[in-house]
Amino acid sequence: MSCGSGGPPSWTAAGSHSSNHSQVRHSSREGVMENIHVDPRKQELLEARFLGGRFQPLVMPQPPQEHQQDSSNLSSGGSIDKEDGEGLMQTPDKGKQNDRKRKRKSGVENPSATKRAETNGKKINEYFKQNQSPSRTGQPINAAGAKSPSPQAFGNIIPHSPNNSSNSIADIMNTSCRPLVQNICSNASAKSVQTDFSMAHLQAMESQSMSDLEQKDTRIDELIRQNDELKRQCTAQNKLLEKHKENLQKCLEVNKSLLIEKSTLEKKTTRQKCMENRLRLGQFVTQRQGAQFVENWVDGWAFQDLMKQQERITADKDDIDKQRRLLMKRKPPTAIGKNAKHDNFLKPGENLTLAEFYEQDEILKLRAAALKKEDADLQLEMEKLERERNLHIRELKRIHNEDNSRFKDHPTLNDRYLLLCLLGKGGFSEVHKGFDLKEQRYVACKIHQLNREWKEDKKANYIKHALREYNIHKTLDHPRIVKLFDVFEIDNNSFCTVLEYQKGNDLDFYLKQNKSIPEKEARSIISQTVSALRYLNEIKPPVIHYDLKPGNILLGSGSVSGEIKITDFGLSKVMDETNFHPEVGMDLTSQGAGTYWYLPPECFVVGKTPPKISSKVDVWSVGVIFYQCLYGKKPFGHNLSQAAILEENTILKATEVEFASKPPVTQEAKNFIRRCLQYKKEHRPDVLQLAADDYLKPAQLKSKNMTDGSSYSSQSSLPANTISGGSNVVMLTNNQTSTTTNSHGASQNPSFSFADKFS
Repeated sequence: MSCGSGGPPSWTAAGSHSSNHSQVRHSSREGVMENIHVDPRKQELLEARFLGGRFQPLVMPQPPQEHQQDSSNLSSGGSIDKEDGEGLMQTPDKGKQNDRKRKRKSGVENPSATKRAETNGKKINEYFKQNQSPSRTGQPINAAGAKSPSPQAFGNIIPHSPNNSSNSIADIMNTSCRPLVQNICSNASAKSVQTDFSMAHLQAMESQSMSDLEQKDTRIDELIRQNDELKRQCTAQNKLLEKHKENLQKCLEVNKSLLIEKSTLEKKTTRQKCMENRLRLGQFVTQRQGAQFVENWVDGWAFQDLMKQQERITADKDDIDKQRRLLMKRKPPTAIGKNAKHDNFLKPGENLTLAEFYEQDEILKLRAAALKKEDADLQLEMEKLERERNLHIRELKRIHNEDNSRFKDHPTLNDRYLLLCLLGKGGFSEVHKGFDLKEQRYVACKIHQLNREWKEDKKANYIKHALREYNIHKTLDHPRIVKLFDVFEIDNNSFCTVLEYQKGNDLDFYLKQNKSIPEKEARSIISQTVSALRYLNEIKPPVIHYDLKPGNILLGSGSVSGEIKITDFGLSKVMDETNFHPEVGMDLTSQGAGTYWYLPPECFVVGKTPPKISSKVDVWSVGVIFYQCLYGKKPFGHNLSQAAILEENTILKATEVEFASKPPVTQEAKNFIRRCLQYKKEHRPDVLQLAADDYLKPAQLKSKNMTDGSSYSSQSSLPANTISGGSNVVMLTNNQTSTTTNSHGASQNPSFSFADKFS
């Protein structure tokens, strides 16, 4: 069979003698099935199974009898004329193009062709519209180009007639397969004509695709190897990480054990020292008074010895005075008379000579001077012992509170903070020295404990204020402000705030031990404090500390010559736009809170509306602290309690500040204190103005034109030697003070009582 010829296959008598390949292919099958006759019904079933259920066989007209006998084998049938097209159906390759056009136009001459076109629901010309091209107009039109032949071809070449029952299955197969193969070959030839690719191009594309596939496979293998290597490395790193975690955990456990051991040893040493000091400095002794037991302080043997020495010195002084009086009685007369020669010879025991009198008098004076010096030394020793006794009492209270604390057994809070020892205890909080196991640093853990007997609204109010303090403090970042690291809950009635740890004590403790501070060191403390206050007023929104006092100023190194940090923002006020107005300030909503010795007069004024405050509250506190550092006492209400200050209106009457003669203080420092303690807030500088004061600047930056009268630039400020006292003005000079009558001092007496916040 020839495939790829340009013309249609011949169906003449010569076509019955097909090629050798076709005869060899079907010879065995024809010999086996030559004498097999199939029932027409079975033949129809076989045709339906072979051709498919959706194709209906065509009913062909009966050929002449002689032709029916001659054409027992369709493969050797005679030629078919163009005019005689009724017997057999034309194949898609049979006939010329003009004949096909004529037959397509005539729908009457060949009804079977029309029927065949509509068996699949589509017309024949629809199959040829898909792959037509201008280059094929001169060639015969095949069935749908490179597509597989339509199944209708099988029904066209198989006659459907009862007279064909003598045809064998081999004849049917031979007859039906030959045009199908020819059609496939013609389609392949048509496709080879349609494509623009050559065989070399296809082979190049195939080789390129194979090369790409090989590269992709190589890349995939390489990525798989890299992935395996990375997995291996990750596994190794995870194992190493786990090992490091185990080692780190062991180190932390060892670190914890060492810290606990060190803390336990320090506690033991502290208690032993306290036991020794109990006998030397004194202790609390429980005594019965009526039906109650009270603890009274009893001094130790050191104080008793000093008391005995003082008693001895007092007795010696009395004895010297007595001897001096007797000596004066025995003083010889100095008059010269007639019997003066005889007066030189006195009886023994009656009077002394002048030489003996002056000798005895000099001895008594020397003894009195020695006793006076000894008494002064005893006074210094007594002051030293009193300071030690104060420390001893403070340590005894701390140990007592530590023994009664629920956190005394070195717990680890929040799986991070190891508590070591108690630093102090307030009204509702405890401050413990802790160690941050994560950051490897010492911290101060302030534990707030709510009273279980409190009502829910009181607990909520306390927690509200604590969270407010936390929200203010957590945003602050300045070298002169204690940092807040963390806040977490411990249980339903307690929570903890973690602060920066300072080794030294606060300024209040230092003043109790040393009473006063030299001006140079005090000025450094005030300068650092004002620097922190300036930061609080430069941030947005600004903050008023409101509770500035020596107890809230921490000494970093424990001495006044080092750095300081301010803390405790529990009463701070935020000057936001809704509450604060630059002209009038903001309302004081927590009147009565704070430490009264360090609050300005406007905080004690009572009226229908709350008083207005600003950053000038902190300026007043700075002046009081500076005065206390220089003179060892508070300028107003030094020995009074907070209740007495309210009752006596001490701060409302603080219109003038007085300076003692000792210790000596420069006039610049006194003027600075006067500016800070201006009675009326309108005449008092704010924090930013105070920070620009020449007195706080270094000597290299001070203004050359600085005088005692003015040091900061403010349009509303008064001269430094003028203090406003309401409607009166006090003029201060170096030698004299001239005052007028305070006409409004009695009109501002408060008629209310506050509960003390601090004991």
